[in-house]
Amino acid sequence: MSLFLIHIEHFTRARGAEPALAFAGNSPQALAEAIEDALQRPTLFERWRALQTEPDKVPAALAAVDAGAGVRATQRDLHVELEIRSGLPMKIIAQRLTWLIGPHWDLRNVK
Repeated sequence: MSLFLIHIEHFTRARGAEPALAFAGNSPQALAEAIEDALQRPTLFERWRALQTEPDKVPAALAAVDAGAGVRATQRDLHVELEIRSGLPMKIIAQRLTWLIGPHWDLRNVK
């Protein structure tokens, strides 16, 4: 299991481009819960897949989940620090983060 340290500079801007997938909460804790759910369950992936032109051609590997994934959020002024513990590859985590909060995040470290 890896620890991914993610930085979100402006929490209030942290929304994905597609309203059907975007984070709609208003607290760092709500964001942590949304990310954790997106990593543990296929619900967000299935919503994204349904939006695709040919959903049956989406590679099954993109649906990977980690039932043991955990996320913790800490707010400091306008920015938020996330600690994501997961066995999923960064490619999958990045995909889910982008659906939820758009490009408004940076990977700071992986341990």
